[in-house]
Amino acid sequence: MVGSRTRFEDTKAQSLMLEIEYMQQALVLARAAGDQGEVPVGAVLVAEDGALLAESGNASIATNDPTGHAEICVLRAAGRNLGNYRLPGSTLYVTLEPCPMCAGALVHARIARIVFGAADPRAGACGSVFDLVRSAELNHKI
Repeated sequence: MVGSRTRFEDTKAQSLMLEIEYMQQALVLARAAGDQGEVPVGAVLVAEDGALLAESGNASIATNDPTGHAEICVLRAAGRNLGNYRLPGSTLYVTLEPCPMCAGALVHARIARIVFGAADPRAGACGSVFDLVRSAELNHKI
């Protein structure tokens, strides 16, 4: 039938809508971080089943912590909540391509997938400047 959608197409469309929602939430968090004087980056970490594991904006300035990037903040929160630093099957939605520090932590946490809103031509470590997440030298790849 012309114009009808298959169940696969419906599922794919629903999945895309969820991805958009997660990234929109990351953008809200980035905006809030920027309003607080932080570098405006937001991150949302989602389990394989779609459950929200953690969300955060950058917090380096507020916490006087150079590791207070949004990505690190969500890894810490998810690890505490789950009682395990390994987060296999999870997806990170982040507004800016992770830096080398964050990319290394994401690999160590066994994140399955990273979706970033903008490449970082200065320090991106997921393909723009470096490609740590797919390095053959590391024990896990994203």
